[in-house]
Amino acid sequence: MNKTVNFQDLGRRDYKETWDYQEQLFKAILETKIKNRREEAGLETQNHLLFVEHDHVYTLGKSGDFENLLANEDVLEKIGATFYKINRGGDITYHGPGQITGYPILDLENFFTDIHKYLRFLEEVFIKILADYGLKGERSDGETGVWLDVGTPFARKICALGVRASRWVTMHGFAFNVNTNLGYFDHIIPCGIDDKAVTSLAAELKREVDLDEIKDKIKKYFMELFKAHLQ
Repeated sequence: MNKTVNFQDLGRRDYKETWDYQEQLFKAILETKIKNRREEAGLETQNHLLFVEHDHVYTLGKSGDFENLLANEDVLEKIGATFYKINRGGDITYHGPGQITGYPILDLENFFTDIHKYLRFLEEVFIKILADYGLKGERSDGETGVWLDVGTPFARKICALGVRASRWVTMHGFAFNVNTNLGYFDHIIPCGIDDKAVTSLAAELKREVDLDEIKDKIKKYFMELFKAHLQ
């Protein structure tokens, strides 16, 4: 089992360009797995972790409700945002500057074959990061992602998750609000949940946070939880 994960920080990128790149890596892993099963080739499958900071964009998961996008085309143009309906799970979310979006494209057969465990591990990465800043990140029953003040009228989401998996190969991933402009969430019902707010690390700490500092922490805890090696 290959536990090496190829890491790339793509910097600031257009959403569609990054989605196409994800699909390319995802399909290459699937093709290797199919070849192994048909020909008993014994080829090693690759794993990838991409970091990216997107231009303003709203994405709607395959089971999401279009009604959760509150902005029409004119509003999207005015605020400089694009919209895509995509093939991950989950409902609608926002990506943009100041947010770290991560795409683990893993062959889970190299780690463990359990999608629920995979999602819980991703959540745990950010629960650990929040603890480093004195914040208590929590899970909310029946809702993926990481939250603050769960079970109170002040519950708010700080990290969203949405993944796709086929033959135990994953794509899409997480979006962690660090220095995110939260005003962009006013144009959607985030994740289709209308009774909870959205927050960012900067809003909670009352200061901007170094994105590179957070990226290092994500890599550290990701490696620890998945017992992986980044290269």
